[in-house]
Amino acid sequence: MTTKELYTKDAQVWVENLDTVWESATVVADFRSGVLIVKLDQSGEIRQIKITDEKQMPPLRNPLLLIGQNDLTSLSYLHEPAVLHNLKVRFCDRNAIYTYCGIVLVAINPYYDLPIYGDETIMAYRGQSMGDLDPHIFAVSEEAYTKLERETRDQSIIVSGESGAGKTVSAKYAMRYFAAVGGNASETQVERKVLASSPIMEAIGNAKTTRNDNSSRFGKFIEIHFDSQYRISGASMRTYLLEKSRVVYQSAGERNYHIFYQLCAARGLMPELHLDHQDTFHYLNQGGSPNIDGVDDLKAFNETRNALVTLGVSETEQQNMYAVLACILHLGNIELTTCGPEDGQESEEGAYINARDRHLLATSNLLGITATDLRHWLTHRKIASAHEVIVSRLDEPRAAAARDALAKRMYGELFAWLVRAVNRALDTGHAKKHFIGVLDIYGFETFEINSFEQFCINYANEKLQQQFNSHVFKLEQDEYIKEEISWKMIDFYDNQPCIDLIEDKLGILALLDEECRVPQGSDQGFVSKLHDKCAKYPHFMKPRFGRSAFIIKHFADNVEYQSGGFLEKNRDTVSEEQLECIKSATSCRLIHTMFAEQQDQSATLPPPSRRRQPNMAIGSLTQPVKRPSGQKQTVGSQFRASLSALMATLSATTPHYVRCIKPNDTKQSFSFDPARAVHQLRACGVLETIRISAAGFPSRWLYQDFFHRYRLLCVHKDIDRTNIKSTCGRILAKHLKDPDKYQFGATKIFFRAGQVAYLEKIRADIQRLYCVRVQSCVRRFVARRRYLRLMTALRGLQARARGYLARRKAQEVRRNRAAIKIQRNVRGWLARVEYQRWRKLAIGLQAYGRGFLARRLYRDRRKVKAVITLQRYARGYLARKKAKKLRWQIVIAQAAIRRFLARRQYKRLRIEARSLDHVKKLNKGLENKIISLQQRLGDALERNKCIEPLHTQIADLKSKLELLKLVEIEVKTLRVGIDDKDSLIIALQAELASEKDSNMRLSEEKKEIEQQYKKDREESEAESEKLAEELRSNKERYDLDIEERDKQHEQEKKALCAELEAERQSRQKLLSSQYELQERLDALQRTSAPKEHRRSLSDASNNSQQETTVEDDYGYGSVRSVETTRPALEAVNWSTGSHNGAAPIADAGLVLRMQNRISALQSELSRTSKRAADLEERLMNRMASPPSNPNIDRFKVEELEIENKKLREHLDRLREAGDSMLISKEVIEQLGVMQKELDRRRDECVQLKSVLTNQKPWFQALKSVTVNLKSLASSNYGSDVDIINEDGELATAYEAQKGINRQLQEELTAEKKFYSEHIMKTKGEIDRLREENEKYQKLLSADLSQEPKNKSLEFSQNEIIRLAAESLALQERVDKLSESCRRYKNQIRLLVNKLKEVGIDDVSDILENTDTVAPPNAPLTLQMAPVTRKKEREYLGMFEYKVQDEGTIIKKLITDLKPKIAVTFLPGLPAYILFMMLRHMDHVDDEPKMHQLMKAVRTGVKKTLKRRADSVEYNALWLANMLRLLNNLRQYSGDSVYQNTNTPRQNQQCLRIFDLSEYRQVLSDIAVWIYQGLIHLLERQLERLIIPAILEHEEISGLSGPARPSPAPPAHPPPAAGPARLKQELALTHEHLQTFAVDQPLRVTIFKQLFYYICAYSLNQLLLRKDLCCWAKGLQIRYNISHLETWIKEHLAEYGQKSVEEILGVLKPITQAVQLLQARKSMADVQSTVEMCADLTAMQVCKILNMYTPAEEYEVKVTREFIHEIQRKMQEKAGPNADKEPQNLLMDSKMIFSVQFPFNPSSIRLEAIELPEVLELDGLLTKI
Repeated sequence: MTTKELYTKDAQVWVENLDTVWESATVVADFRSGVLIVKLDQSGEIRQIKITDEKQMPPLRNPLLLIGQNDLTSLSYLHEPAVLHNLKVRFCDRNAIYTYCGIVLVAINPYYDLPIYGDETIMAYRGQSMGDLDPHIFAVSEEAYTKLERETRDQSIIVSGESGAGKTVSAKYAMRYFAAVGGNASETQVERKVLASSPIMEAIGNAKTTRNDNSSRFGKFIEIHFDSQYRISGASMRTYLLEKSRVVYQSAGERNYHIFYQLCAARGLMPELHLDHQDTFHYLNQGGSPNIDGVDDLKAFNETRNALVTLGVSETEQQNMYAVLACILHLGNIELTTCGPEDGQESEEGAYINARDRHLLATSNLLGITATDLRHWLTHRKIASAHEVIVSRLDEPRAAAARDALAKRMYGELFAWLVRAVNRALDTGHAKKHFIGVLDIYGFETFEINSFEQFCINYANEKLQQQFNSHVFKLEQDEYIKEEISWKMIDFYDNQPCIDLIEDKLGILALLDEECRVPQGSDQGFVSKLHDKCAKYPHFMKPRFGRSAFIIKHFADNVEYQSGGFLEKNRDTVSEEQLECIKSATSCRLIHTMFAEQQDQSATLPPPSRRRQPNMAIGSLTQPVKRPSGQKQTVGSQFRASLSALMATLSATTPHYVRCIKPNDTKQSFSFDPARAVHQLRACGVLETIRISAAGFPSRWLYQDFFHRYRLLCVHKDIDRTNIKSTCGRILAKHLKDPDKYQFGATKIFFRAGQVAYLEKIRADIQRLYCVRVQSCVRRFVARRRYLRLMTALRGLQARARGYLARRKAQEVRRNRAAIKIQRNVRGWLARVEYQRWRKLAIGLQAYGRGFLARRLYRDRRKVKAVITLQRYARGYLARKKAKKLRWQIVIAQAAIRRFLARRQYKRLRIEARSLDHVKKLNKGLENKIISLQQRLGDALERNKCIEPLHTQIADLKSKLELLKLVEIEVKTLRVGIDDKDSLIIALQAELASEKDSNMRLSEEKKEIEQQYKKDREESEAESEKLAEELRSNKERYDLDIEERDKQHEQEKKALCAELEAERQSRQKLLSSQYELQERLDALQRTSAPKEHRRSLSDASNNSQQETTVEDDYGYGSVRSVETTRPALEAVNWSTGSHNGAAPIADAGLVLRMQNRISALQSELSRTSKRAADLEERLMNRMASPPSNPNIDRFKVEELEIENKKLREHLDRLREAGDSMLISKEVIEQLGVMQKELDRRRDECVQLKSVLTNQKPWFQALKSVTVNLKSLASSNYGSDVDIINEDGELATAYEAQKGINRQLQEELTAEKKFYSEHIMKTKGEIDRLREENEKYQKLLSADLSQEPKNKSLEFSQNEIIRLAAESLALQERVDKLSESCRRYKNQIRLLVNKLKEVGIDDVSDILENTDTVAPPNAPLTLQMAPVTRKKEREYLGMFEYKVQDEGTIIKKLITDLKPKIAVTFLPGLPAYILFMMLRHMDHVDDEPKMHQLMKAVRTGVKKTLKRRADSVEYNALWLANMLRLLNNLRQYSGDSVYQNTNTPRQNQQCLRIFDLSEYRQVLSDIAVWIYQGLIHLLERQLERLIIPAILEHEEISGLSGPARPSPAPPAHPPPAAGPARLKQELALTHEHLQTFAVDQPLRVTIFKQLFYYICAYSLNQLLLRKDLCCWAKGLQIRYNISHLETWIKEHLAEYGQKSVEEILGVLKPITQAVQLLQARKSMADVQSTVEMCADLTAMQVCKILNMYTPAEEYEVKVTREFIHEIQRKMQEKAGPNADKEPQNLLMDSKMIFSVQFPFNPSSIRLEAIELPEVLELDGLLTKI
């Protein structure tokens, strides 16, 4: 079939367009007679295209199946519009910036930060072949790294493109990938330094241009070196052609290099540089665009400084570098004038500089040179002739040019020095076995004015394009040879003639160098020579106008070069006098380093062909060097040599190509300008690759893929599934008549261009024919079914209509009958109602009249009675008032008379007292009294002798007196109660009388109240409704407040839980990093140091510390402090290595750094542990404690005030008592009683009030009920409300309850007091016993440490040890029995007190009959009996062993223990044995031995697991044992929180001396380490099964296409492939965990982690593979996932439904992803799709929708509007802060859930554990 036959009606073609380059169109009619009529799709315009040759036919469009392919070479029609359209669809519609074009990766700059470069993306591409996943820069990097490993051949990645296309970013990500997968072989962290070099090189080599804000103005080639293990061992960098002219000149809209603007922004930090704003410097303000949007120059300066520090550039060197840069800026501002001299000298024409020029002085000060010399040589030059040297003054233009040349030279030398510094930092000195080179070089450039720089750039691109074309051609031919097909030589564009034009002996570079050597050479002369000598070259052209330019036909375009400045830039000359002046700098030592002649270019790469030309030295290619003869080498010659060296390097490697495309000039994200893109595609060689592919067989299909796609083109009888190749041959022979259009290869079918599209057209026609046939059958079926339904409906309508008419007539007859009956009944009812109404009215009138007469009679009688009562009270009042007045008058008269008589008596007594006789009379009475008192004293003494026998009687009477006092107090209280009752009765009687009076008054007011009743009732109803409404609103508000508080508490709880979880995860991550660092430290210690360098004692500070043990124990121990076994650094014997001849183990500085790092990690771990414990405690307190009540303090204050008031009243009453002795006793007694009652009542009131305040709604309800009851009582009983409590039942019940509460309070106080005293005594006894024990131990150890001299002495020592152990055990039992007896005795005393309170007095004998108990501190007397060994002993659950046997025990119990043997034991038996050994050490208080054992256990477990790192059984075994040992330490620690489930025997076996809480943390860390290692091991085992089981397995063969071919399929695949194999692996893991008794919560966590990894890994692969994003694949994947869900429900159901749901929840992301593939994708389904994808991010959903491929043309395509709406909805759902959070496309497959080890007590009796014989520990461990 010819190509013209494809141009039929409705064929889709491309036509040219001036704006969009190409435009889509549709053929209106079949092609005939040289005219093709098409209709433009966008505008609808009809256009006629005249065709004179078949080559002028418009390009055909590819079918929809091929649009958006990952590889451009897979397109059926390979031409420019197809490539352009495919890139646009992928870039704009699918946001895919990477596309393959054969071996080339096309990268389009999105001008947007995409989250596709994370660590998860790196790990997803690790190990994948190129083409398996979506195109990516990581795929190219992985291909290079894999080939480096597989072929051991150096690799190179060539990144090219024009300015702004993203070359630097692509190279940066490639190096980041190598740093991630290559690791690092040294402690210098080369990858970090390689990445740190980017800010430095960007600062000094990048600038803002009109096309790019960060354009690289130089080329660089970075070699990343690898050792024999393919780990990064170093790096080096080579630079090319720095654009030095930018230092002194910038075009409009451009900037100088970034470092100058950064330096000006940081001028405040370095005032010594005398810098100013950037606009004040001539070298910075020429472009007029000093700022870049979104860039902070000060921040960038800090990043540059940090990078310099990272690369080891000292502070002095940095200051010198800044000084050189400042000098360059000041040089540009030195003002040149033409005025004459100032000192009256003879005037000389030329340029002058003011001696006081500020910038001149600043430059000289910064460099340390004289301003006079600098000023002189900036305006003069020295000319050497044959006989003399002439110094002449330069004119102003030449002086300015000389100054600019000096500035450029200084910057170039500084750039070269920095490159050397970077290379020194990247050179680690390690072995360099291989390398991968990354070339970041400028792309093809063409501007309106092209100069020497563009010429060199395009020359380099010509060389690279030649190498690229030859490599692509070679690969294409190799593919044909590999597939064993016949082929012809493909003709491709060879740009060697263009290279010859530049490089020949009479080429452009040679003529340029020749013109530079001519003394009077000029640019015009150079162009004239070109026109004469190069006219014979076909790639050279003369311009039509002008003689100062020339044109070269490059592979990308014809470029016209202006010759102005070619010679000057090629010479790159600077005045020697100026250089000598600059080199004389004294303040800047960097100047001497920069300008020193480098004989050995150590700052650059070794020669690229170092294996062939070892003597060739290639320097930094930004500065010219001198030839061996001393003549200066031109820039062109040097660039040519460096380019040749680069091409030799690339030829010696396997190249990989990345072509960067700039989509637009406005830097808009995901905006595609076709014209700009086409120009770059032509320039970078992508279209040339397409042309080479199109010249052969561009379309290639695997046989299985072709059969699956085109099996529709053959009948069923032609299909032979056993021989797919022959079936495909029949299909092609039937439809493609020309055999030259395709070829059969070994594994693929090769098609010429356009043949796949022709097959697609035939397939579409057949599908359309079959669809029409199916549609006709379906339409007939639908029409017939509709007719039958219509007939059935008509018959039904007729039947229902007839029935309706009959029913309506019957209904009318029934209605008439019912109406008559209703009328009859209604009339009778009306008559009866009227009669009843009149009768009721008559009776009511009679009753009202009779009542009125009776009430009037009653009212008259009450008025008469009231009048009589009033008269009686009035007459009595008047009589009493009169009598009272008369009595008052009598009293006044009596008082006056008595006052008169008293005054008279007072005067008489005063006169008598003053007389002498009266005084004598008084003294005489005193003498008589003294005599009488002496007589009475004698009588008293005699009576005292008689009183002594009566003392015994007084003692008996005292006890009776006490009883009488108690009775008296009780009588007083009863008497007071009686008085209160009497007063209460009197008050009630008075109230009753007053109430009767008030009732009389109320009866008079009743009439008025009745009149006001109606109004009040209405008001009260309205008010009640209002109050009810307020009550409801208050209740609702209170309910809302309660709910809000609960929600807030729940949120705080969740936040605390999340914070705790995050802290736990971070701690476990730190723990894993700590173990990794320890492993690296061990590896470094095992590595021997170089033998040729040994250190002596003089430099011992740098030597390594030789450790005698594998690991040391840091920071752990019991309560006592133990000396560490690690020797101090000063105490190490550094000279030991010289005696034995062995080198030190590791470098001392390195070991110390690692030790410091480990200690820092340990401190971080301890802080994290404390913080996690803090959070747990806060969380538990928050969950357990009730909300605090702020009213409790207020209630306490109120109660205290009331009680103080009562106390004051009691004291006032007591002061009024008579006798002082009685007062004091009464005060003491009552104060004691009242104090107790006061404390009790205050506590009760405070508690009750706080409870009532907490229960505010209940209290309000109770209050309302109380008010209602009170109102009810008042209405029923009036003011005698207390009649309800007439019998005193409530008071009695209340008093009884108070008594009970008081008794309980006293019992609780006594218990607390007893236990506090007992604890204090016990602590004191423990301290005393500990001191004695230490003393005895010292004595025993002194004897036992000596070697026994004979057997009897040895036997005695053993007996002493045994008897001491038995003595301790007996003493412990006696202490416990004594404590029990004391507790029982205290309980008896309490019971006796209760009996006495009841009234039983005969209980004193109970205490007298109690048995004596040995005090806890009493010494235990033991009689030494003859040593006899019993047949049956009661074991204590301990194992004893000797210290020297510890290594053997650990070896047999841990190192040599095999899982198949451990399965036969009790689960966790090694842990039980180790704990019983610890118990014995605790029993004998041997702390050093305990530390040594714990250290040996930890070391042994780690060694075993490191040696068996690939065994799930070993990891599960020791995970279970470490957790069992951890739980044993918890269970027997003595902490009350762990003793709830213990038996009494287990509580007796708790540790008594050691506090192993810190070792519990150590065991927890080891368990976390084992758990993480087990998870990583299981993930590695499952990784190879996930893709075949979930993504690629097909239960129904052929449903979703052919199976994905593997690179090397096994000859005999396993029988259980797919989900069955994965389920088998999971079941085996579950069996191992059950066999070794791993705790159930931990098993749930392990499977949750595994299924999360399965979900993350499969989802990441799905997001990176376009072939999986279709409906059929989604169906298959969903079916495969259902196998896992079924397995979870069947095998993990024993852990509970909650655990099953939790594990199923981690599979939701992949489940929702495949549901998205199967769901509808129309605009009406947006909301349901968003709800369905709740666990996916918006980026993941959009990625799947962008990659979704419809199965056929008739399936609905996913529109851009649908994707944008989904994205908008999901972003709204995520909230406004979702954009601030980091977005990741892939799931974090390395994430590990934080693990917890809940307490799991054991019911195993330690004394029942026996040692199995298979462990061979009988002679090593002794059961105690």
